[in-house]
Amino acid sequence: MRTLLLGMGNPLLRDDAVGVRLASHLAARFGRSPGLDAIEECSVGGLNLIDVVAGYDRLIVIDSIKTRDGRPGAWYRFTAAALQNTMNLSNVHDANFATALELGRRMGTPVPGDDDIHVFAVEVDDNLTFSETMTPVLEAAYPELLEEIGSEVKAILEEGRVGAGIPGGRAAWR
Repeated sequence: MRTLLLGMGNPLLRDDAVGVRLASHLAARFGRSPGLDAIEECSVGGLNLIDVVAGYDRLIVIDSIKTRDGRPGAWYRFTAAALQNTMNLSNVHDANFATALELGRRMGTPVPGDDDIHVFAVEVDDNLTFSETMTPVLEAAYPELLEEIGSEVKAILEEGRVGAGIPGGRAAWR
């Protein structure tokens, strides 16, 4: 099973960098571990994602999320089945992750199935300000995020598929 670890985000938009930063540190930790074929950092969205994930059987995504009542530094784990397609698509750059995957499948592009896509989303405080540093609250939470999400990623790599859709450890929803 070909597996891609994908850190998503923009390293120039404050907390939005958390996904690429975690992927970078996990790359140093896991390197070419058995079961891990590639580690990529990605700042693109929309339909460009199809090219990034094509040819992999399993995908581990680390990204930021900003919800209405979320607490910065909390993290969530789910599969792609929990994602929703874009409701109103006015151009190809508006396609979200779920829509890009579905379109890739319809075009016959080999992309992972929803149950083989593990998403780790870190709640952020500020993902709109241009800065190469994260907010103090996310910087303080970062070491724990690295350990907890790193442990979950390691379990996926060692055991194959771990409880799809089940929050990881005590950190999910903390």
